[in-house]
This record gives sequence, structure tokens and C-alpha cells, in this order.
Amino acid sequence: MAATAPSPKPPAHVALPSLARTLMSVGKLDQKTAEDLYKKSLAGKTDFIEELLGSQAISATDLAHTLSGVFGAPLLDIDAIDPLRLSRDLLDNKLCKAYKVIALHKRSNRLIVATADPTNQEAAEKIKFTTQMGVDWVVAEHDKLIKVVDAVTKSASDALEGINSTGDFEFNDIPIEESEDDKDQADTEVEDAPVVRFLHKMLLDAVHMRASDLHFEPYEHYYRVRFRVDGELQEITTPPTAIKEKLASRIKVISRLDISEKRVPQDGRMKLKVGADRVIDFRVSTLPTLFGEKIVIRILDPSSAKMGIDALGYEPEEKERLLTAVNRPYGMILVTGPTGSGKTVSLYTCLNILNKPGVNIATAEDPSEINLPGVNQVNVNEKAGLTFAVALKAFLRQDPDIIMVGEIRDLETADISIKAAQTGHLVLSTLHTNDAPTTLTRMRNMGVAPFNIASSVILITAQRLARRLCPQCKEPADIPHENLLEAGYKEDEIDGSWVTYRPVGCSACNNGYKGRVGIYQVMPITEEIQRIILRDGSALDIAKQARLEGVRSLRESGLHKAKVGLTSLEEVLAVTNE
Repeated sequence: MAATAPSPKPPAHVALPSLARTLMSVGKLDQKTAEDLYKKSLAGKTDFIEELLGSQAISATDLAHTLSGVFGAPLLDIDAIDPLRLSRDLLDNKLCKAYKVIALHKRSNRLIVATADPTNQEAAEKIKFTTQMGVDWVVAEHDKLIKVVDAVTKSASDALEGINSTGDFEFNDIPIEESEDDKDQADTEVEDAPVVRFLHKMLLDAVHMRASDLHFEPYEHYYRVRFRVDGELQEITTPPTAIKEKLASRIKVISRLDISEKRVPQDGRMKLKVGADRVIDFRVSTLPTLFGEKIVIRILDPSSAKMGIDALGYEPEEKERLLTAVNRPYGMILVTGPTGSGKTVSLYTCLNILNKPGVNIATAEDPSEINLPGVNQVNVNEKAGLTFAVALKAFLRQDPDIIMVGEIRDLETADISIKAAQTGHLVLSTLHTNDAPTTLTRMRNMGVAPFNIASSVILITAQRLARRLCPQCKEPADIPHENLLEAGYKEDEIDGSWVTYRPVGCSACNNGYKGRVGIYQVMPITEEIQRIILRDGSALDIAKQARLEGVRSLRESGLHKAKVGLTSLEEVLAVTNE
């Protein structure tokens, strides 16, 4: 390290720090200002450098450049340093906090240390004594260095200490059998108040933001929490990686999962009371990843099934077709779409309409997401042998009127469901297909005979969820004529009598969107479509006939939603394909 520049002798009555004398020697600070700032730092028990920068006698950037030049020490751009990648074993956190320094690298028997004040001989001696290594300073801007010091030295408890759970929020206790060993393990692993408060806050925030899922994701150098709001994942916070084990254990305990098992995925549930009379179910899924367990928590709000069919976004003719099928005494109604497209809510909305005292309803799901009083709900359990097919066989011995199957996954489940529909029961279920016509060919590929499909399926609804434009801030979008044609509008539709809107964003919404609206293709199985099925026609043949009968495709249904201003054209193009 270069020798300290010569410093003028201060008056005997004030022993100025080395930093002050150095700045005076190069004309960056006058003696009176230096003395006043030093006295102020002594009175307030603060560091001289903080008083110096706070007085604006010199900027942090100017100070760093000056000291780098005087001492011949490298100047470090601290913004280029990722705090998460710095080793935390080179220097004790207490020393880092006390002297506002960061250990960057170890080279032979010397330690490369970032500081804003290379005149601090006390810090250099203390570091040398503690580490038994020589110190090589690099100079950084004080304000930026402080942020990195905080990030590197902050423990999990420190980071979470300021988080407080607000509102009336508690876990409902569900009696279970626990051994003493389990209880001891739970106590030792999860009795951490900051982690408990952090989890409470995340769950509360997710409920208030109307999120559908929470993702807790561990990576090599950081840990993040994301919420799925209106179908899109948003990064909410990046807590310290040190909490990942305790947080996973806490979630497992309240979800009644095995906290000692970290090698295989687990599924569980927890029930939380939010407010005086509101209880929300959460479905929990754990997944072992390279750097810890990723946990996804899905929010299951029972009130979503009681919104009513009008709130789902069906057009009048689509609503009429669906209600006609739902009120049939027997037959099969299928709802199709990808994961997260709202199939479960649609099914439960139909069940809610049918849920009357004189009707026996049974459901088999994996797992049951929405609790609906008056409906006999069964969770399938593959390990225990309770599959969809086994549950369906049991239902048929229970005198049912209406059966709901969570998903038709195999030929056995499909065959039993079809036989139930053919023998006087109304059956509701889901399939994973892209649209309504391909659902029939998918069943054919599963091995279901065309006659059985034609004689049992009465209606298929394909659906997607599009983000709904915020009514407060949406504004007209100037979309060229040719782009509207390319999107799927017909020439005679683009007559200037309507306008599409685009998202803007305001304090009441999420980037211009608030909530979601359904896009539906509701296809009744008419006699003509039955004939196509019986002659083993293709999905294209079925789609062509459905179009002749006035059934909109998903893209056409979405374009209509954009036309009436419920969503944007960009959103429609993103969630539908043609």
C-alpha cells in the first residue's frame, strides 16, 4: 500500500482523524469545516465519514476518486459486485458491520477488502489480527458500499424481523396423531418467529392481491417468492437463502406433511382463518430441486364457485346451451382446457346450480379443491388403491343422480363414466385438449368406441382465461385495419362502430388488468355431429359442422370479448391460437 500523503499538523486542541487530514492536504476540506464535522461526529457518536458526506462538503464519488488517487488503491465499481456471490467466510460479520468493509477475495496470505476509508488503520489492524492475513484496500463509494455491507451481513432473522403479520389471521388446528419425536422435531425446526411472520405475511398478501398461487423457489445464490396474479407470475420478494429450510419445514408442519422427507414430492393442505368469518383452503405441493424444495401453494377460495354463471363471462347463447345441457336428466358434459384455465370453477358453478335437497351428487377429484356443502366429495388416493375408476364404481352403488369426475385420464375411467351417462346419470368431467372438437377425437384415441361417445356426450365446453382490462384506466387502441383482419375479424365487422382498448396501468390494477374473464367454445353434440362421430370423422369435420351450427371458436369468442372492451386484442392472441 502506498505511503500516506503528508498531512498538515492540526491545532493541538483538536486531534483530527486521518481522513480529515488527508482531505485537507489535497485541498478538498478546510480546517474549520473538518473540526466542526469531527466535533459533531463525537457528540453524536457517529463516523466522521458519515458526517462528512451528510454535510455535502464532498460527494461520495469525489471522495472515492480522491482517496484512490492519494493512496494508489484500486477504485472499485461496487455496483458490479453481486452480494449473493461474495464469500461470507472470509471476514466476520461483526467486523464488516463495525468498520463498513467487505472482504472480496483471498489471495495467498492477503485479503482484498473494499472500504470507503483506507485511512482507517484501526480497521486494518483488527482485520489483520482476526484473519492473520495482510490487508489490501480497494476503494468504493461509501453510500453504495453500505448497501452491499447490509446485504452481505444481514441474517435471515434480521431480514425478516421487521415483517409483521397484520389482521386477524390464524391457522385452524386439525387434530392428527403425532409422535413425541415428530413434535420435538417440529419444535426445533420451525419455532422461528420471523419465519412464521414472513409466511403469514406472504399468505395474507396473496389473498389481498387475489393471487391464485404462491411459489417459494430456492436457487443457488438467491431465494424468491412469486405470486400468480391474473394468470401471470410476479416476483414479490427475495428473502435470504438462509430461511429456505425453516420456511419449508414450517409449511410442511401446518400442512401435515413429513418434515424429514426431502427427497420426494409431497402434497398436503392447510386451512387458514382470515378475519372473523372467512376461512380459506390452501393446497400445498413440494418438489425437491437442485438447491432445496420448491413449494407451490394454491389458494382455494370456496366463494369462487358461488359467483354464479353470469360472473364467468358466458355470452347469452353460450349460457343457454350450457344450462340446457346441465338440466338434462342424463348424459355427459365435458369441460376442456389447459391447467389453470378455470375448469374446476366452471364445474362447481354447474354443481352449485344442481345442488338441491332432492339430488344426490358425488364427486371424485385429485384432490378436491372447493368445499361445497351438500355434495359428497371424495379425494382419490392412488397409493391406497382409490383411483377414479374405483371411486366411480362405488358411486354407482350409492344411488347417485349426478357424478363429477375430476379428470378422465384413462380408458377404464372413460368407460365407466360413459356407462353411467348412458344409464340415467348426469356426468360432468374434464379433459386436457385444445378445443371442443379435438375432445371427441381424443376420446376415440383413448379407445372409446364411436357409438359410446355419440350416445353419451351431450355438450363440450372448451375454455381459456384472459386478463380483464381495468375499467378505470383502459384507453382506446389504434390498431391498423390489416392487423384486425389478420387477428380474425371479418371485413364487414370492421365498420368503425366499435373500438378495441389497450391496458395502461393505475393504482387500482395490475399493469392495466384487473381480474380475468372466460373465453368459451360451447359445443352441443347435435344429431349431425353424432353422425360424424359414428362414421369416425376427424376433428376438422366436427369443427366445420359446429361452425355451421353457430358455435364460435375460442379465437372468435376472444375477439368478441375484445370487441366489447372486456380484454385487449393482445391478450386474446396470447391465450388463443388458430
